[in-house]
Amino acid sequence: MPAILNYLLHLSLATVLVLVFFIIYTKVTPADEVTLIRQGNRAAALSLGGALIGFSLTLASALMHTADYREFLAWAAGAMVVQVVVYAVATSLLRMARDQIEADNAAFGGLLGSISLSIGVINAGCIS
Repeated sequence: MPAILNYLLHLSLATVLVLVFFIIYTKVTPADEVTLIRQGNRAAALSLGGALIGFSLTLASALMHTADYREFLAWAAGAMVVQVVVYAVATSLLRMARDQIEADNAAFGGLLGSISLSIGVINAGCIS
């Protein structure tokens, strides 16, 4: 496959995967992040933004370490599962996540976003 077509295939797949992750993640979380962000809620933006960046870091690593799009898709699926599971574990341990996000507790949103970023970096580093 010519390099430009390979690039376009991977770019398209990565873009769709980020969109799919966004949809799944916002359905799994108890707060309506999109509505909250539209209302200026910083905590929701920090939490969701950290999750998107954390997932994207894993996608970037998978893109760098895989030549085959099927292998890339497998790593992406695993990364989605890891991000969602880590969110579920973190919010169950921290309790009151929905209340804190809806109350625009930016510190709490930053913590959730940082947890997502951290697991994304670790996840990305594990792909080789």
